[in-house]
Amino acid sequence: MNYIEILYILSITFNFLLALGLVAIIKKLALKSNIVDKPDLKRKIHESAIPLLGGLGVYIATSITIFFLYYLKLADFSLIPLRYVVGIFLAGLVIMVIGFLDDKYRLKPYYQVLGPIVAAIIVISVGIRIGYVTNPLGDVSNALIYLGEAIAVIITFVWLMGMMYTTKFLDGLDGLAGGIATIAGLIIFFVSLDWDIPFSATGIWALIFSAGMMAFLLFNWHPAKMFLGEGGSVWIGFMIGVLSIISGSKIATTLLVMGIPALDVLWVITQRIIKKQSPFSHADGKHLHFQLMKIGFSHRGTVLFLWLIALGFGFISLFFGGTGKFVGLIILCLVMISLAALTYLQYGRGAN
Repeated sequence: MNYIEILYILSITFNFLLALGLVAIIKKLALKSNIVDKPDLKRKIHESAIPLLGGLGVYIATSITIFFLYYLKLADFSLIPLRYVVGIFLAGLVIMVIGFLDDKYRLKPYYQVLGPIVAAIIVISVGIRIGYVTNPLGDVSNALIYLGEAIAVIITFVWLMGMMYTTKFLDGLDGLAGGIATIAGLIIFFVSLDWDIPFSATGIWALIFSAGMMAFLLFNWHPAKMFLGEGGSVWIGFMIGVLSIISGSKIATTLLVMGIPALDVLWVITQRIIKKQSPFSHADGKHLHFQLMKIGFSHRGTVLFLWLIALGFGFISLFFGGTGKFVGLIILCLVMISLAALTYLQYGRGAN
């Protein structure tokens, strides 16, 4: 075992154990402060109050681990300027503060959205942007399509907001959001290995993020003993979105892993708009994971099924190039259409 492999093992072990301990402490504090999710809404399927703020433990653990790697100069941060690191931490802190206030005081939707918006603006302002996209049909001469400044800012903002709201809405079943976030982090890490330098901060950040999420899953696997909370459910989408950018604009890769949840969110929002409802102001049972349960999937079965889909499309991103990913995205859309037909049509288009 070489030096780099030992550093990987030590980093993920440290972050896993740190997250495990912090989540356990925060769980007790959340219960003591009555920051819990009560089974009082139609879409919620748990039968007792569950403590929130689980994502806060993962955020703190990951931030501490990255700080030590940076301070001790163990990871190579040459591809991530200090302003990127500070921007990501500050943006995460904003998300956590707004999320804490929402978990504690149940903020109105127009206050909730401040966290994602401010977080996206912070990281864009420090220079984290989608500067180019891969041309799936191009050759060596036009393999990349470079974006202008204004377009890059707009696309980055939309991308980050999309990822944050995807994981926010995905957090409806025990282990679902955390598991898919873990898979996304691992896939981003492995894809980055084919171009990145050894023990680069871009890769290790994705890896320790996944390690922290694995620790949280020990509390969140059905029946859950703790939930991510508003801040946590938004932050994991933020991190997936940011990691996909700083790891070499792995947007297509991330879309393959997050595609089914993202398409599901798009579907539900479109349905609400058609019915002249606010797309973000209420919760319902129309998301794919709830519909799968209504047609007979068990709670754990639904989660494992959606994990498997994310993992399968993640493998496509690992073993196929640009054209393969493009074909994979098409297949992804067809899978989503098939699942929609299986659930929404069989159970009833107007069901909640």
